[in-house]
Amino acid sequence: MRNPVTLLSSLLTAMLLIPALPANAGDDDLVVTIGYLQWQPDQGPVLSNVIPEPEDAGLQGAELAISDNNTTGRFLNQHYNLQPAIVNSEADALAAMDSLLNKGIRLFVVRAPADTLLALTEKAGEQALVFNAGAHDNALRQSECPTQLLHTIPSYAMLTDALAQWLNLRRWRDVLMITGPTDADQQWAASFRRAAQRFGIEIVDEKPWTFDADLRRTASRELPLFTQTDDDYDAVVVADVRGDFGEYVPFNTWLPRPVVGTQGMTPLTWHRVVESWGAAQLQSRFDEQAGRAMNSEDYAAWAAVRSIGTAVTRLGNSDATGVRDFLFSDNFQLAAFKGRKLSYRNWNGQLRQPIPLVHPRGLVATAPVEGFIHPKTEMDTLGLDEPESDCNIQP
Repeated sequence: MRNPVTLLSSLLTAMLLIPALPANAGDDDLVVTIGYLQWQPDQGPVLSNVIPEPEDAGLQGAELAISDNNTTGRFLNQHYNLQPAIVNSEADALAAMDSLLNKGIRLFVVRAPADTLLALTEKAGEQALVFNAGAHDNALRQSECPTQLLHTIPSYAMLTDALAQWLNLRRWRDVLMITGPTDADQQWAASFRRAAQRFGIEIVDEKPWTFDADLRRTASRELPLFTQTDDDYDAVVVADVRGDFGEYVPFNTWLPRPVVGTQGMTPLTWHRVVESWGAAQLQSRFDEQAGRAMNSEDYAAWAAVRSIGTAVTRLGNSDATGVRDFLFSDNFQLAAFKGRKLSYRNWNGQLRQPIPLVHPRGLVATAPVEGFIHPKTEMDTLGLDEPESDCNIQP
């Protein structure tokens, strides 16, 4: 019996060879085709019982946005469709990009590691428009900035700034940080160090997680000793992106302290507990379509496709360069169920957006936190501000 993931990948890749024209599209109708590319490398076994990420994370968000675009588009004789490719390697992702380009597609949503994303963006060319819906790496917003690449997934800097603002608000300004060994852990931790300095948080001690033990039986014995320090702390900050140990830190610390970061209370792009500003309606529609809750990758892909739809509605065409220019203009605002209209930073292509801080069953707060000001917009208190970035991708 074939592996179901491999089978799904093969079927979706094969779909690239099939022209996708809506059955009801007339000769004068505008057909907008968006390519969706996804490759997530196998991270290997984790050392805890983390809930696995859905295999269609991201894709389902893009599909919902296509439906939303068509709801508006049918009144304007505009038809949207998605050409998805979920592949098993970077080489397959590059081949899928070639196939989509050969079909004349120039609008793309990509969920892939940073290096693969950059390779795909280069292959797409300057006349294309690529949305990053999966890579949090700060470098993509600070130094490696193709002009045709925009980001609907927040950077690590945005996420950790949101957390540091909230810690400052609560006056929990002395923290212990536990850092995992993976590259993603190190990037997250480096972002938090920057955020801590920016918002007045002191890391009184930082401990690297170097164990390879299964904590399911030993957490209550190992973690209290591990979290002992010479100095008191107000909270424990965990940098464990894939979930090797972080799920066991809450309620097992030496001092009775809250746990925040990648586990405990977490800054995220999106979560099922976000329900204000009409979000409950979005959550309901997504659950009906996908049979599960919407996650951060789904939301990022949804926001990318909706950005395209918003631009095409105003422009009346789907020229990638024209869409890009419109997204950077003062006329663009994305209605995105986050309490305010969203816009793109014109120096690095990052979508400005509030960051919910959540625990598994509730919303704690939303950043930016009141009281942190900025000369242009308080939204730019989250993430790399213009003076911090070497990027300059303005149209």
